[in-house]
Amino acid sequence: MTDASERTLKGTGNFLLDVLAPGDLGLIAPFLQRVDLRQGQTLFEAGDEVNTIHFPCGQTIGALLVVMRNGDVAESATIGREGAIGGIVSQGNLPAFSRAVVQIAGPAYRIEAARLQAAKQQSIAIRNLMARYADCILAQIVQSVACNALHPIDARCARWILTIQDRIGNDHLPVTHQFLAEALGVQRTYLSRVLGILQKRGLVRSRRGTVEVLSRNALEEVSCECYACVRLHYDKVLIGVYGEQNPTNGARAKLKA
Repeated sequence: MTDASERTLKGTGNFLLDVLAPGDLGLIAPFLQRVDLRQGQTLFEAGDEVNTIHFPCGQTIGALLVVMRNGDVAESATIGREGAIGGIVSQGNLPAFSRAVVQIAGPAYRIEAARLQAAKQQSIAIRNLMARYADCILAQIVQSVACNALHPIDARCARWILTIQDRIGNDHLPVTHQFLAEALGVQRTYLSRVLGILQKRGLVRSRRGTVEVLSRNALEEVSCECYACVRLHYDKVLIGVYGEQNPTNGARAKLKA
């Protein structure tokens, strides 16, 4: 664990942090701590007070999961380097509605919710950026509800694979069948059959612990409309989130508008 105040915080690999102007970032940099998140690590459970916020960096990915009484789970949102996990809009210390789990291990920066809240009160830019991100994560959750209710499993699976690939920027996705099955709310054996069908069509190659994207264009054709809808919304509201890993000053200016 490294305290960000020990050095200049720059090029973190997290969009929300990297898009901030130096003066705004300086309000939270002394309170950010770099941590390494483990695959399967639970960041909080439903009902927990969320007093810590995590900013995934690079290929690190987390997910918000809804857990039923019988233990069944389904994913409501995927969060990677474009966002943050935790109460980024609220005053902090509020109960979580879902479970937050690390899907792909890697680095992240964490900060106490109270520290971020104080920075938002001092900076319109931080407050505006977090509000924009909150709008995006809500859009993803709302679209997921419709997707789970209306679209077939192969289209949903393709959407999820594309969503993960966007966030890690690699054709090789270090995800297990179990994680993917939980994300889609289906049994692992059923998910394996779906991946087998996509593999026979030459879209992906599934191996133990990894899914390789072989044809992104073909995968987009199989995916439901939800993938494009959510990506377009993110790109409009958080300019540069997909097109640039290190947003420019121009992107910063647009986000302040």
